[in-house]
Amino acid sequence: MPDAKTRRILGPFNRVEGDLELRVQADESGQRVEKAWVNSPLFRGFEQMLLGRPAEDALVITPRICGICSVAQSVAAASALASARGLRPTANGQHATNIVLATENLADHLSHFYLFFMPDFARDHYSDQPWFAPVQRRFKAQRGGAMNEVLQARAQWLHITALLAGKWPHSLAIQPGGTTCAIDRAQRNRLITLIRQFQLFLERCLFGGASVEKILSLSSAADLAALCERHPNGDLAVFCQLARDLELTQLGCSTALPMSFGAYPQPEGGHLFARGLDEGGTRKLDIADISEDISHAWLRDSKSSRHPREGQTDPHYDTAKGYSWCKAPRLGGAVVEVGALARQRVAGQPLISALVAEHGSNVFSRELARLIELASVSQAMLDWATALDPAQPFIDNSNTTTDGEGCGLMEAARGSLGHWLQLDKGKISHYQIIAPTTWNFSPRDAQDQPGPLEAALVGVPLAETADDSVALQHVIRSYDPCMVCTVH
Repeated sequence: MPDAKTRRILGPFNRVEGDLELRVQADESGQRVEKAWVNSPLFRGFEQMLLGRPAEDALVITPRICGICSVAQSVAAASALASARGLRPTANGQHATNIVLATENLADHLSHFYLFFMPDFARDHYSDQPWFAPVQRRFKAQRGGAMNEVLQARAQWLHITALLAGKWPHSLAIQPGGTTCAIDRAQRNRLITLIRQFQLFLERCLFGGASVEKILSLSSAADLAALCERHPNGDLAVFCQLARDLELTQLGCSTALPMSFGAYPQPEGGHLFARGLDEGGTRKLDIADISEDISHAWLRDSKSSRHPREGQTDPHYDTAKGYSWCKAPRLGGAVVEVGALARQRVAGQPLISALVAEHGSNVFSRELARLIELASVSQAMLDWATALDPAQPFIDNSNTTTDGEGCGLMEAARGSLGHWLQLDKGKISHYQIIAPTTWNFSPRDAQDQPGPLEAALVGVPLAETADDSVALQHVIRSYDPCMVCTVH
């Protein structure tokens, strides 16, 4: 833990979903972070709530973990039940599930960029920058001109969820064998129209007139710079200018192993974005290598590390090394980073691959990966919507096996989400959850390896208070934390 003479406790942080406390130790100058300890101070207990309940209760309870990524929790729970029962969603069901999940994920990316991340550049800390006045007019928290545009586009976008899932959040439409909301051809055409309208908003507002196809054709830093020069009024160009002037490629750097569980499964097999690891090229992911270390968590167990299929969650505040309710997930002992950047690195996205080869993982590349996904996923959604066949079934309920075990692995907006469950006579006898922020905001493990955020904060400029430590907040927000999903 921090030395008493140099330690600081920072938090709570605004514009962060849930509760986050950060303890840092300053270096000898007192101006930069030497070490960091990240605390998730709110214990949730959802894993315990599920024990002994009927299997289908997982579909009702787990979405309540969070109000902004409830679809992701629904998909993971449904996938875990499907795995335990040997079910595969119908083609329509898989396409519909992907569309509903993508709607939530892209809404999250949009909200994060405009409402959480960019307002930090409109703070008085940057008042001496030549771009400050227009950035403040556009992005100032709660009052910037972009807010109304974005909120209207987001509200219209979520109509897709109403068509395919009845409501958002906490829909029960997503099931192990598909979805319960079948649609007709007129509704399918409405879906396609809503997706295209959203793309037109992105092209006008975010990309400054550049088409989605043009964004997806970028494959180098030079391509990106040229596009921003041709479309200087887009918010992408503004962000790239800020990143260049403030050297965001040198901030929040990470050497953690990028991992993806695979995003948007396809009926014919495979994923839109591959499952695997990026180690200078995509490597196969072995789920058996996952473990949860509790050596620095406020938890009690006879073993310090377990695979989630055997995991326990026994809260115990009085532990010798504990400083967080969060466990420390590891993959074969390695520290892992998840999220849009890791997902696109594993998928081999050309522009992201080129930027990472030049500067590695950092605040700029994490943020840009989300903007790339707004283009690429919305484009894939058009294909999925077109593939929906109203004459075919949207769900398969043929298997109601009461015993078994399974895991549901998927990609939420913030990264890899996994649910592990066991069923005994139709009741849940075991349930463990590892959320994306559990990976990224994990505490140290038994080998004293810091979690991804803890390591990325080392060397970051430090002010007296969290509100004044703008660079520190850029790093934290680049991981887009959802603290309410982190601890169960």
